[in-house]
Amino acid sequence: MLIVLSVGGSILAKELNPDSFKGYADALKELAKEHEVVIVTGGGAAARDYINIARSTGANEVECDYIGIDITRLNAKLLISALGDAAYPEPPKDYKEAQDKLSSGKIIVMGGVIPGQTTDAVSAILTEYLSANLLIIATAVDGVYSADPRKDPDAVKYETMTAKELVNTVMVTEMKAGSKSPVDPLAAKIIERCNIETIVMDGSNPQDVLKVIRDESGKTDKKAVYLGTRIIN
Repeated sequence: MLIVLSVGGSILAKELNPDSFKGYADALKELAKEHEVVIVTGGGAAARDYINIARSTGANEVECDYIGIDITRLNAKLLISALGDAAYPEPPKDYKEAQDKLSSGKIIVMGGVIPGQTTDAVSAILTEYLSANLLIIATAVDGVYSADPRKDPDAVKYETMTAKELVNTVMVTEMKAGSKSPVDPLAAKIIERCNIETIVMDGSNPQDVLKVIRDESGKTDKKAVYLGTRIIN
């Protein structure tokens, strides 16, 4: 299978711990023995910190987006470093370049692309562009909830949901650079528009991501997924 994996900066680079990058690198190397893999890294807290400072000094939203993109690409380079020879040595700067680099047989790691697109949206567009088999959005929560479970104790987790239901759930998210949501509204709309096979899951442990993808290999049913929410088209 060809798999696009969106790894949130909140789990990959929460504290810039090298063990986090090494742990993901080990899991990705195992995954690459069986599948083609493209990873899109998020910016996380560092990106939000830089964006907040930029806003405070007068930067507009597009300028803030460019700053966030730079941070995502730095995280991509750190993961490439941890992957060593298993990875293509530079993060692609756009979708066409990502497609071209797939022929290298290496793991492809990239960050953001253009202003107005979060890395989740980049991952969704990339999945459609590459005709990938599966999109995994690895985030800091174990799926999609009716509300933010960190703030609302009555929030209900969806084991499965339609792409339209996903859109309706996340549309309340404010579309600003650095905003936080399990899946951002633009990514949700792309998933709906393109009928993308998607799983939103807790990616804190890269071995869990590896397990989910292995479980999905050759699977034909659309049942609930381990540590996540399945988006049904």
